[in-house]
This record gives sequence, C-alpha cells and structure tokens, in this order.
Amino acid sequence: MTLGPPLVEIDALTVRRERGTLLDRVSLAVAPGTIHALVGPNGAGKSTLLAALLGQIEFEGRIACHWRGSGRVGYVPQAWSVDRTLPLLVGEFLALSRQRRPVCLGIARPLRPRIRALLASVGLDGFEERPLGALSGGERQRVLLAQALDPEPELLLLDEPTSGLDEGATARFEELVLERRAAGATVLLVSHDLEQVRRVADEVTLLERSVRRSGAPAEVLVP
Repeated sequence: MTLGPPLVEIDALTVRRERGTLLDRVSLAVAPGTIHALVGPNGAGKSTLLAALLGQIEFEGRIACHWRGSGRVGYVPQAWSVDRTLPLLVGEFLALSRQRRPVCLGIARPLRPRIRALLASVGLDGFEERPLGALSGGERQRVLLAQALDPEPELLLLDEPTSGLDEGATARFEELVLERRAAGATVLLVSHDLEQVRRVADEVTLLERSVRRSGAPAEVLVP
C-alpha cells in the first residue's frame, strides 16, 4: 500500500497536568485511506491524544490536518453510559443533529429512511423505536458508530469501539471500519485488542506517553 503524504500530522505533542505529563513530545503521521492503530497500556495517553485531536484539551506542539475532502471527523468514544430512564428513542437520538425542530415533535419524514438505513448498516435493523436507555453496551456502541458515519467522515476516530461487544458484533464492527477505509476514510483506532489490530490495521504506534515504536503491525506487535 502506498501511504502518501499524511492526512494527520502530529509533531512534539505534549500534554501536561498537575499530576504529571500525560503525553511527552509525541510525533506521528497518519496516512490518508489507512487504519492507524494506537496501542499501549492503560494510562499510556491514547485517549488523551484523541482528545487533543478533537480540540477538547490544551496541548503543546502541533497538530495539522491536511484535508483532501470534506474535513469531517467522526468519533466513537469508549463505553458510553446512558441513564436508563432517559425518554429518548434510538431514532430520535440519531435525528438530534440532523433536523432543526425538536425531536419530541417527531422525526422529519424525509429523514426516516436515512435513519433506518444507518441502523441497518450497523446491524441494528428496526431499532429506531427502541428506548436508548434500554440498549446493551454493545448496541449503544453501534448506535454511536451509526451517528459517526453520517455524514461520511474523512477521518474516523475510534476509542476502544468494540468494548462490550460480543464476537459477532465485533466482527461486524471491523467489517464496517474496513468498508469505510475502502471508501476512502482514514481511521485512527485506539484498541487493547492486539488480535483486532493485526486484523485491520495498516500502521501501528505503540504509545507509552511517548512513541516507543511505529510501523507495520508485524514490526510493532512483536512477542
């Protein structure tokens, strides 16, 4: 695979807090149209790096995104918890950012087929009338993926996206991510599942507050 110029370029990224340095001069490049995995132990700074990319935290150093298309970023966080008494349906949740009128007044008619198709694409066909708070953890993760995929992202950030998913749901999730890459999306994946990384990643960076190794999975994920 020809990786080409980077879509995301990170140079000397440093994040400091009162309790210490969370990231120390991290530099890496994420090539367009690839799946780049971040691996490392708990507390290594993987989620912190995603937060810096999303503009959620202050940092030192430089982050540059060289957009080739929409410039849209999709994001699936880790282990999203929901109040089980929340009076919101799955379809309404997906409609929140897609229509101007309040969802309590109903989902706009032209939007309904789009929401059904999104849910079907992540293996949740017919879930639009399910209460959001009644879903399992794995089902919630797939709803978040559906939200992240529409409109089509150029960069997809995934933070332990298959936590809580069973084997079948994990396999479907990986298929969807590979489909997004084939369609031209760039994916930055945080994962503790090294077998998953071997299955889907083109490039891997081992992070322990700073970059320890970076390269192809066979080079980085050594016994």
